[in-house]
Amino acid sequence: MPSRSTHRVLFYVQHLLGVGHVFRTMRIVERLVATGFDVTVAHGGEKIPDMVSRGADIRYLPSLRWAAADDTRLLGADGRPASEAYKDMRRDALLQLLRNTRPDIIITEAFPFGRRQMHFELLPFFETASTLAQRPIILASIRDILQEGNKPSKDLQTVDIIEQFFDGVLVHGDARLTPLETTFPLVDTIRDKLHYTGIVTPRINPDNEPEQHFDVVVTAGGGMLGRELIRAALLAREHTDLKDARWCVCAGPYMAREEFNALGNLAAGGNVTLRTFLPDLPAVLSKAELSISLAGYNTVADLMAAGCRAIIAPQWNDKETEQLRRAELLSQRGLVEMIGHEEKTPEMLANAIRRVMAKPAPDWRSIETDGAARTAEILSRLISGGGDQ
Repeated sequence: MPSRSTHRVLFYVQHLLGVGHVFRTMRIVERLVATGFDVTVAHGGEKIPDMVSRGADIRYLPSLRWAAADDTRLLGADGRPASEAYKDMRRDALLQLLRNTRPDIIITEAFPFGRRQMHFELLPFFETASTLAQRPIILASIRDILQEGNKPSKDLQTVDIIEQFFDGVLVHGDARLTPLETTFPLVDTIRDKLHYTGIVTPRINPDNEPEQHFDVVVTAGGGMLGRELIRAALLAREHTDLKDARWCVCAGPYMAREEFNALGNLAAGGNVTLRTFLPDLPAVLSKAELSISLAGYNTVADLMAAGCRAIIAPQWNDKETEQLRRAELLSQRGLVEMIGHEEKTPEMLANAIRRVMAKPAPDWRSIETDGAARTAEILSRLISGGGDQ
């Protein structure tokens, strides 16, 4: 066991709809704990089923979430719009956590590049942290590809907050694949604060065998998105050489029960296992021949660690382009087979399966993929007074 460090990290994470960034955060947290940091996680969203602490102290704030993907009102724990008094209660709880933990390092997932709805509590949080006798190092933790199309005023506000409060920005990507300037136009104003970590991939223990082996694994993240892809995959199965293979369809913990039950009808009569959650998805993928999935950060990180063939179907619209950019970059390198919105049909997906299975498994070694370990190294250097770029 590593010797315990007195260095304390307070890691703030808030999920409003999707949960992928929480699991990325917990992969980083697990590595920080293993390195010797004492980590407290301030979790601002609803509790996630089957999430484990990874050795950290998880402190749940009064929960907030979006009403729906197209309705960004903040709802409290009772499902009603959050009142100002409710927000004040959250802010005060976060400030008390700051006083109790007295962190050496504060990390905020996404903010100030995202989670702007949390200004009401995070700006007072940083103002208070900046006045402490032992001012903590303040870092942002962001994915490789940011949301595009922001108004210039929002990007300027992001830069202002970074310059006022932040000592660094942890970019969880490979600068050779996805430099931050690709999706953040004002990167030159903060370039001296950037620390690229590489992709935060899971660690797969080759000695840990998954409970079941599957040849094809179909996933849809948390289950709020990806229904069309799952349906198309189940209908395409009979029209491919993999129709007699072992299939696993993981619909996600948040798919509505009636929708999940409807999948059972499509899977009937075949060698198909339906799940809402796979506790060790990367290990399952490492034994599979093919993955069919969306193109979120964590999903692609799992694929990089597992090394199996992959068909990815990015979710995007005029406002949400992150998955599309990631899928296009990986497709251009020949690492995945990408299908678009109009291709999420049984026939088109069956064709994609035939194409990808005719190719060798992808080689991900050209991409930096040890982002959690690299993050721990950067924090250790920063806290000891050294720099890192």
